[in-house]
Amino acid sequence: MPDIHAKTRFSPISAQKVRLVIDMIRGKNANDALEILRMVNMRGAHPVRKLVASAVANAEENFGVSRDNLYVATIFADEAPTRKWRRFGARGRFKPILRRTSHLTVILRERGA
Repeated sequence: MPDIHAKTRFSPISAQKVRLVIDMIRGKNANDALEILRMVNMRGAHPVRKLVASAVANAEENFGVSRDNLYVATIFADEAPTRKWRRFGARGRFKPILRRTSHLTVILRERGA
């Protein structure tokens, strides 16, 4: 049974904030992970929940695997390019603003495989 992959690229949230969320669901069943992400009150939970739901849908549609047999084998967040903005400050100086983005990847596997 091949691994089921799903990726999100250039997600507009920093990888550091997303890692706080993905550490909660690593190794859990897919259904449990979706329930945890639905209840977590953090900004990074929404893109991670969409990503896990997409991976589950890929498994059901493309491989015919039941969602009850899936678990989150690997999930990680990498840093993506940072947009650098500037806001002008006092005395002719400017203050840099870093808009960080991230790439998210999840790999689901079937239990007992």
